[in-house]
Amino acid sequence: MKLRWVFAVVAAIVMLAGYAELGLGARAIPNCANDKTQSGCPSKPKATAAVAGQPAREQEVVGIAPQADPAAIVAPIASNFNTTAELVPSWGNGAIPVSAAPDNVGAFRFACAAGISKSDDPIVWYGQPGKSHLHTFFGNTKVNAGSTYASLRATGDSTCMSKLNRSAYWQPAMLDGDGRVVNPTFGIYYKRYPASSPLCKIQGDECVAIPPGLKFIFGYDMLTGKPATGSTFWQCTTQKGDVVINERSQTMKAALRGCAVGMRLEVRIEAPDCWDGERLDSANHRDHVAYAKYNDRGQLKCDRKHPKVMPQYTQTAFWTVTADASKWVLSSDAMMGAEPGGTYHADFFSAWDPATEAKWIANCIDKLLNCSGGDLGNGQQLRGTATVRS
Repeated sequence: MKLRWVFAVVAAIVMLAGYAELGLGARAIPNCANDKTQSGCPSKPKATAAVAGQPAREQEVVGIAPQADPAAIVAPIASNFNTTAELVPSWGNGAIPVSAAPDNVGAFRFACAAGISKSDDPIVWYGQPGKSHLHTFFGNTKVNAGSTYASLRATGDSTCMSKLNRSAYWQPAMLDGDGRVVNPTFGIYYKRYPASSPLCKIQGDECVAIPPGLKFIFGYDMLTGKPATGSTFWQCTTQKGDVVINERSQTMKAALRGCAVGMRLEVRIEAPDCWDGERLDSANHRDHVAYAKYNDRGQLKCDRKHPKVMPQYTQTAFWTVTADASKWVLSSDAMMGAEPGGTYHADFFSAWDPATEAKWIANCIDKLLNCSGGDLGNGQQLRGTATVRS
C-alpha cells in the first residue's frame, strides 16, 4: 500500500513538471533582482532542446529543429518571391535623394509598425517558446522562438514597409496599468561612412555591409544588470517630433513628467557599429560586436577585436501618451527590480533581401546620400507603408 502511494506521488510530480516544461501552468513574474535562480530569470545562457541534446520527443513537442552553429558565417539567401513587385519609383517619380554633405555618413531610413507581442526570444531562448519576458516584435511577421536566418529569409511579410526586409527586431513590451500591451511605432536609421572614405581606415580596417544572419542584443543587460549600452534616452515630443519638455531624459519617468495626453513618448537607442568579422553571435549575444569610441584625436575607433565597420542603426520607438501613462512599465522591469523603463533593450536578427541591402548600401551609404522613407537612393523605394499587411 505504501509503495503504491509513493508511486502515485512520484507520478504526480512528474506530471506537474511536464506541464511546467510545456508552459501549461500559470506563470508568476519572477523577481530576478533578488534571486536569479528562479525559472525565467536570465542569470546565464541556458541550453535549449535544440542545442543541448535533449530527447527528440521534446523537440517534436515544440516543433523546433536542431540549430546549426549560431555563430557560423552563412551565405546570403536570395528571396523566394518577385522582388521587383516590392519596389516602386521613389516618391512617385524616381527622384534621387540629396547629398548628406556636409555630414560624413550616408543615411538610410524607414518606418515600421508594431507586430505581434509574445514571450519568445529566438536569440536568448532559441527553441523554447514562452520562455522569455513578453516582447513586441516588428519586421518579419513569422518570427518565433525557433527562427533562424534560413527561416526568416523563407517566410513572413514585414511590418517595415516591405518583405524585402525580413529582418526581425524586438524589444520588451510596454504594459499599461492593467497589464495590456501598448503598441508603439518605430523608426530605423542606418548610417555609415562611404566605403571609399579614408575614415573607414581610421575607424577600423574596412567598412562592410551588415552580414546576413547577424544577431545581437544591446541596451540594458538582462544577464548582468550592468549599465546599458547604446546611449539610450527618453523624451516627450509632439506627434510631429518637436521636443516638448525633458529632452534626452535618462529615465522614462522623467520624460513622462508633464507629457500631456496625446503627446508622444519616445525612446532612442543606438546599435553597435563594430563587428569582429568572424561570428554572427556569441555566448552573451554581445561580445562579437562593439561600439566605436573616440580616441585622443577625436576620431571614432573600433577596437582591435572588432575591426569591421558596419552600418550603425538607431532605433526609435514612439508611443502616444494616454491618461494612465504614469502606470506604464516594460515587461522586463519587474524581473530585475528596476524602475519603469529601466530595462529597455533591443534585439536584432538581420535577414534583408541581399540585393536590396546591396542597393541601399551602394547608393544611400556609399554615395553619401540622405535617404528616407525606404528610398534606396537609385530611383527605387520600398513599396509599402509602416502598416501590417496580412
